[in-house]
Amino acid sequence: MRLFVTGAGGQLGHDVVAAALAAGDDVVAVDHAALDITDASAVRAAILDARPDAVINAAAYTAVDACESNVEVARAINADAVGNLAAVAKEIDAHLVHVSTDYVFDGTLDRPYREDDATNPQSVYGKTKLEGERLAGSDAAIVRTSWVCGEHGNNMVKLVLRLASPGADLAFVDDQRGCPTFTADLAPALRSLAADRRSGIFHLTNSGAVTWFEFVQEILRASGHPVEMVRPIGSADLDPPRPAPRPANSVLDNARWRAAGMAPLRDFREPLRELVAVLTSD
Repeated sequence: MRLFVTGAGGQLGHDVVAAALAAGDDVVAVDHAALDITDASAVRAAILDARPDAVINAAAYTAVDACESNVEVARAINADAVGNLAAVAKEIDAHLVHVSTDYVFDGTLDRPYREDDATNPQSVYGKTKLEGERLAGSDAAIVRTSWVCGEHGNNMVKLVLRLASPGADLAFVDDQRGCPTFTADLAPALRSLAADRRSGIFHLTNSGAVTWFEFVQEILRASGHPVEMVRPIGSADLDPPRPAPRPANSVLDNARWRAAGMAPLRDFREPLRELVAVLTSD
């Protein structure tokens, strides 16, 4: 397969490229410096030149709080750019796989969110990502994921490892619940959706739901630190308060993925241990 990957400099895009190369694909990988995906003419020229079988869009403006005060930038990257990619992909019959988010939901449901549940984003990030889903079109594979962590880029695992010094007093919220997802498992899954040319919305996360407080406990446990160094707090106790509202329930039911006969992604603790081993190795 000839694959065109955007956002290749980010933590997910980096691993998508690695997974595709490991599978023997011919990969054209671009980061923001190589291609501004908000520039429709540049996108068209780049993809027409590459003539890929599939496009995986791993590019996004994911600074959730910054999106609240940079609405037009968020819309340009998370929404309009997806339309640019979808238009040229359709022109050459390349399959588009677009990565979206749990933030398209308001988080008030009392069970895991399925693909056909009503969306109701509460933040600029969530609203612009939902616009991007719609612009991707019905032929695309739209993958909603959550709490993404990997070897490259910034994420919760790296933050906790950095903060976990002797005597540290960590506090993380225990009223937001979701599924940590690791790029080592998500990236090959995105590649398989591209290869199989599956369309529609897929929820795709590692297995296992926890609060942020519980996730930090698991990170500490995996890295050999005492779990007692973290304590739970409520979102209302965050100081300073976060500009963007977070969904209290971010747990995504991977129903369509299972229905397609695909193996569920591993319990998150397995790739977590693997990532911690990589990040803490000398």
